[in-house]
Amino acid sequence: MKPRRGALLLVLAATTAAPAAEEFFDSISQALSFQSASGSHAARLSGTLDLEGYAFSQPAPGLIQSQRERLFNPRFSVFLDAQAGRRLYAFSQVRFDRGFDPSDKDLRVRIDEYALRVQLRGEGRLGIQVGQFATVVGRWTLRHTSWENPFITAPLAYENLTAIWDSAAARSTETILKWTHLSGSSTPAQENADRHLRLPVIWGPSYATGAAVFGRFDSFEIAAEIKNASLSSRPDAWNFDRDAWHHPTFSARLGFRPSMAWNVGLSASTGSYLLHSASRTLAPGTGLKDYRQTVVLFDASYAWRHFQAWAELVHGRFEIPRVGLADTTSAFMEIKYKLTPRWAAAVRLNRQTFGDLRNNQNANVPWGRDLWRADFAPTVRFSPNLQAKLQYSIQKEEGRPHAQHIGAAQITVRF
Repeated sequence: MKPRRGALLLVLAATTAAPAAEEFFDSISQALSFQSASGSHAARLSGTLDLEGYAFSQPAPGLIQSQRERLFNPRFSVFLDAQAGRRLYAFSQVRFDRGFDPSDKDLRVRIDEYALRVQLRGEGRLGIQVGQFATVVGRWTLRHTSWENPFITAPLAYENLTAIWDSAAARSTETILKWTHLSGSSTPAQENADRHLRLPVIWGPSYATGAAVFGRFDSFEIAAEIKNASLSSRPDAWNFDRDAWHHPTFSARLGFRPSMAWNVGLSASTGSYLLHSASRTLAPGTGLKDYRQTVVLFDASYAWRHFQAWAELVHGRFEIPRVGLADTTSAFMEIKYKLTPRWAAAVRLNRQTFGDLRNNQNANVPWGRDLWRADFAPTVRFSPNLQAKLQYSIQKEEGRPHAQHIGAAQITVRF
């Protein structure tokens, strides 16, 4: 059967079966929910099953870990939400997949989130939260899951790998340039060999461990957190680690909502980006505290009827003793329009640029490849529990002769 015909039959079958499936999922939702007679205590289990497929040329884009040009990535997520009284709330997320990011590794179970939230004042006006949870920086993390995200992939700032490692400290600009693979002679195999060591500016939703305080006062929103790992840290570093708390990361966001349609905010974060195990590679006379990542982020969103728009401007800086300040700026704008009750279309424009470092010839050289990427994604929701999404992306990096074309498809079932 041809792929196009198979996809069409799948859409028709899903449309036909949607009413019966909706009744089935309603019964599951009721079976997985609990509420006390007084309504003061409640708990609910929910989840999603994501079936994703990717097609791309090597080297693999973003955080994808694969040396092949086709990748099938299943993911099963289970969420627990529980409430005790008006002020106590807990949540957790458990995933069964091939890793936090798409890869061709073996399937495994992992706890991604768990947190306890206490409301100090009613209606969310002031509260605290402890555990492992998404960062308060920016607003993309609020819609990063497959059901809320209009796209399959993340914006560049949240997934494009830079030349920064967390397992070793760079001793010179030449080391950074080597890790960036700026040489035109680098092969895809060479670039894939160390991609597991490299970091983006922000690693997805950054589920690091820590505590946060949040509140809402009239039109203003505030949130601040202390975490055990920087925004760029990899998922393996998010779990509780006693050594990491010697150099915590501090982040905060101040938001302003002048109306129901608009939300704007300014975030900042600072903390050490190196792992404790990297201590033996530090420059003489320096410590982990001297290798800091600083992020400043501006976000804005707007919604009107069937139209939604989001934008973020992210500036990241990595301090590298004996080398200098490695700066990078990334921005994206997303637009989503709901065409019908079932169909929606979205477009996202991404851009990332890199600053200069001084090499051993005393010349300024960029420490990364400037690039842009355009993402296009239609989505169809067959029912409140079933949706299908396609994405096509074109990415162009300076210094590469050809643009990279990326295709992705995703089917999500939620209960």
